[in-house]
Amino acid sequence: MLSLMPSNIKLILCAALLVLTAASCEEEFIDRDPVYSIDSENYFNSESDYYNALIAAYDLLQPSYLNVMLGEIASDNTLAGGESANDVIGIQQVDDMIHTPVNDQLDNIWDWMFAGVNRASFLLEFQDKIDFEGKAQLLAEARFLRAYYNFELVKWFGPIPLKETRFSLGDETSIPRSPVSAVYDFIEADLMAAISELAVTAPQVGRVSRGAAQALLGKVHLYQEEYTDAARLLQEVINSGNYRLTDDYDQIFELAGEHGPGSVFEVEYTDAEGAGFGCLQCSEGNVAVGFNGIRNYTGPLFDGGFSFNVPVQEVYDAFAPGDGRRDVAILNIDAWAEETGASFGIGFEHTGFYNRKYIARKGDSNIGDQNLTNPNNYRSIRYADVLLMAAEALNATGQDEQARDYLNQVRRRAFGDMDHDISASGDALRDFILAERRLELVGEGHRFFDLVRTGRAAAAIDGFTTGKHELFPIPFQEIQFSNGNWTQNPGY
Repeated sequence: MLSLMPSNIKLILCAALLVLTAASCEEEFIDRDPVYSIDSENYFNSESDYYNALIAAYDLLQPSYLNVMLGEIASDNTLAGGESANDVIGIQQVDDMIHTPVNDQLDNIWDWMFAGVNRASFLLEFQDKIDFEGKAQLLAEARFLRAYYNFELVKWFGPIPLKETRFSLGDETSIPRSPVSAVYDFIEADLMAAISELAVTAPQVGRVSRGAAQALLGKVHLYQEEYTDAARLLQEVINSGNYRLTDDYDQIFELAGEHGPGSVFEVEYTDAEGAGFGCLQCSEGNVAVGFNGIRNYTGPLFDGGFSFNVPVQEVYDAFAPGDGRRDVAILNIDAWAEETGASFGIGFEHTGFYNRKYIARKGDSNIGDQNLTNPNNYRSIRYADVLLMAAEALNATGQDEQARDYLNQVRRRAFGDMDHDISASGDALRDFILAERRLELVGEGHRFFDLVRTGRAAAAIDGFTTGKHELFPIPFQEIQFSNGNWTQNPGY
């Protein structure tokens, strides 16, 4: 099934020439006379070819661990951490808001998300070559994936080039960066086409369901302040009856909690071998888990890691007394060490806290490098997120009673009672909803973009410059390759 994401997909991709940059396959084939040729123009000849290409399109979700990490580090939730001020300098620069167009991590996000776009477009380009049962669902998943990758790109970089088919060498000099509004139109078209064909229940665990596409489309409308459309789509997910809040918040992020009742869409990870620092995107595991892990840790329950993405005191203190989410979301390492006798090292910008949702547990991974092959899925879209997005959209359209209900559903699970319900209306209610998003979703990569889209980033993030830091810079080499076709984002 797709959740296995087999490592031999790399061989399939090499044969199909699905990468954006030029690459060669095994050197041993260079001197052989080919008996036949399989290339990108004659690859799709069987049902299995389409499914292999779909797996390849899903595969680029796995490197989005970096998007999740930096979405926290760029915000007011966490600091970069690591071993020193020079440990992964690109992450340190984003944390300090001093990043430039020369930044390896931002370059990776650009490259990896566009690779995902290209893989999905490759499949769609040849969608009419043969017919088979289940093809409509497969193509709908490809459209969802292309929309997902393009949404990541527009969030990070603003205007981006668009193309219905694969990008080719030279397109950068002729295809302009489309306005953000056009990018959103493109994303919406893919998602609407996907929704009409996706099954309510995905055919395999880890594949896209109709609810996932509806939720993502609702989020896309929310980001554009199209609140009526956002509320309608998000309420369709809520009213479907296919999802509910998981009873125990502390189980959501454990291996046993994957694909629970509150899971709308997850990025699948396994502990397959093959990861290495020379090719982090090759890992089938959640690399962020190792990066977030406790430095030089010895003790029960957890495994060690590199102490990046460390929560700050302020977000830890933002949880009210009795909120059961705090100690699930954030590990107070000093209190833990005192309670259990565990020991740990002190890294750069040590705050005393770790992102407990996504740090390694003992026994999670027993294959390869435990810091690069963790199988813990990323819960990309959770039902609680859907409830809070719907609450925000409804509040913006004056439907405060329903907005409060959705907000309070989330809070009742957090506190285990109704004594902490919110009764506010109007702008005060919106403030409560946005504050609740921070608490419910801390550590999950949403905070920076929530602050930007609501105009609150400058007040919350040290070093944030209005008119510049809402977007990240286009990688320097992309601007150079475009030969003047693309201009850099403002301020860079």
